[in-house]
Amino acid sequence: MLLVDARLATMETGAAPYGLVEDGAVALDGARIAWCGPLRDLPAEYRDDERVDLGGRLVTPALIDCHTHLVYGGNRAREFEQRLQGASYEEVARAGGGIVSTVSATRAATEADLLADALTRVDALIAEGVATIEVKSGYGLDIETERKMLRIARRIGEERPVRVVTSYLAAHSVPPEYKGRADAYLDEVVIPGLEAAHREGLVDAVDGFCETVAFSAEQIGRVFDKAAALGLPVKLHAEQLSNQGGAALAARHGGLSADHLEYLDAAGVTAMAASGTCAVLLPGAFYTLRETQLPPIELFRSRGVPMAVATDCNPGTSPLASILLAMNMAATLFRLTPEEALAGVTRNAAKALGLTDSGVIRAGMRADLAIWDAGHPAELSYRIGFNALHRRIFAGAL
Repeated sequence: MLLVDARLATMETGAAPYGLVEDGAVALDGARIAWCGPLRDLPAEYRDDERVDLGGRLVTPALIDCHTHLVYGGNRAREFEQRLQGASYEEVARAGGGIVSTVSATRAATEADLLADALTRVDALIAEGVATIEVKSGYGLDIETERKMLRIARRIGEERPVRVVTSYLAAHSVPPEYKGRADAYLDEVVIPGLEAAHREGLVDAVDGFCETVAFSAEQIGRVFDKAAALGLPVKLHAEQLSNQGGAALAARHGGLSADHLEYLDAAGVTAMAASGTCAVLLPGAFYTLRETQLPPIELFRSRGVPMAVATDCNPGTSPLASILLAMNMAATLFRLTPEEALAGVTRNAAKALGLTDSGVIRAGMRADLAIWDAGHPAELSYRIGFNALHRRIFAGAL
């Protein structure tokens, strides 16, 4: 297949803004991109390929949502009301709400029900041009339910044309039965559960929540040591509500990403820059919690830390299943440029997941593309509540 009459936002670095190619063409060979560039430079070997005329439309890499919790039971609309009435995130959590309330609903739900519910959110993301979704566990907090969530995440990739990357997040919160015994929970559930899930091939990366309402840096370090022993990469929810040194911990372990980061200091940014750890910005949670402490965007820019953007789709703090709205929020709330926002859901999102075959339009990469009824890539961040997707190509198939 040869896509012609396209404006390509390749998202390659060191070229024109957005890596723009006017009057571009993309040759697809099965699930891979065989060639891309200006149509005038099309190699002879592709000139007889079946042509699809895109009518001057914009083409970008398919989008990547690199941080989601979209497998869960129930919802937390009542807590949304409580926060609007003045309760803080920590107060809700300590009163038995927060993550623990979702744990109860997730443990009680069947795999079939959890999958059906998750697919409604997956479909919303696919409809906005997403081709890769990261899915975390973390609402089971026991060995069997954590494995159940990861099995469902794998099923999503079988039920829908989307690539799923899994993260094991049992170190998300201390369940009620282990209240006051966080270390015992790590020893008896988190670490043996990781070993079991890894044996089943359910884990692509290991995550944790380093915060006063969750686990200390020292405790998360124990989980990361086990991940290293199993050959698994790590990432971390860090510096969302306070500075606990989580981002620096992730950097010391060569982490793929540190996520949230509103309370990150300069030392943490420097550590991330040195390790190549990506910053994942989650404006949906910032918006929902009505936070005022901004992530250190200028420090990320000046130190060269790649910035990804994701929905953080979850029932409590970011009930957001729109990657396009996440891009707009990143621009409006965090002052990312539209080019940074688009890089955040393509090139840098791929980096945050450790993927080397996605995120840019380039020969040899996966043929995951989004075709938009738009003239310029800035439109994707500019519009609110408007989906300009024309077609999506997944693994070379329209």
